[in-house]
Amino acid sequence: MTLQTSPSVTRALVLFSGGQDSATCLAWALDRFDAVETIGFDYGQRHAVELSCREKVRIGMASLKESWASRLGDDHMIDATVLKSLGETAMTHDVAIETTDAGLPSTFVPGRNLLFLTLAGALGVRRGVGVLVGGMCETDYSGYPDCRNDTIQAQAETLRLGLGKPMTIETPLMYIDKAGTWAMALELGGQGLIDLIVEDTHTCYLGDRTHRHDWGYGCGTCPACELRAAGWDRWQVSR
Repeated sequence: MTLQTSPSVTRALVLFSGGQDSATCLAWALDRFDAVETIGFDYGQRHAVELSCREKVRIGMASLKESWASRLGDDHMIDATVLKSLGETAMTHDVAIETTDAGLPSTFVPGRNLLFLTLAGALGVRRGVGVLVGGMCETDYSGYPDCRNDTIQAQAETLRLGLGKPMTIETPLMYIDKAGTWAMALELGGQGLIDLIVEDTHTCYLGDRTHRHDWGYGCGTCPACELRAAGWDRWQVSR
């Protein structure tokens, strides 16, 4: 369904997984755009618990600022399980998290971000949105080639050409580390946003919601937990 909107209204569509990075990006977008919608993807991920966190985070985000509540619009959930059918990865199947013979982490899902951005762009055109917002980062990341700025900007150009509409991809976390992500969240939403991220977002690749740490829930040993925990510790020292 195409959404009719005034050209004077700035609109953004946030790729929102339910994790720390996308929650911070959602807050960033709510601070900058008149209307913000979210899009999530079920790709058969082992940590599907992140999808169940999404609405609680959205509700919590809207409660932090009146302006955020008025700007936060519809959420869209997309079936992207075709990614799981293409082959095994540690993100979609019960296989070890390790470095593969290709030199990439086994958690790398080939084409994931490219597909997500393509689907988000297609929805964005129908919703009158010309800005996509994603939490891709090449500072603190797991070596995924589709998180690099070159990849993202090439994809933005592909979307502009292929959709025949202006399309920008904003990546506010691209050049900051996880400590910087925590600091950005505090600046955007104060301690309330920090508490929301700690309690209600999910990052752990193994889907662990039983172990509570200072930085949130997770197994504490997978690459996602290690990055989040290390960033928290660096941020605490720098405060």
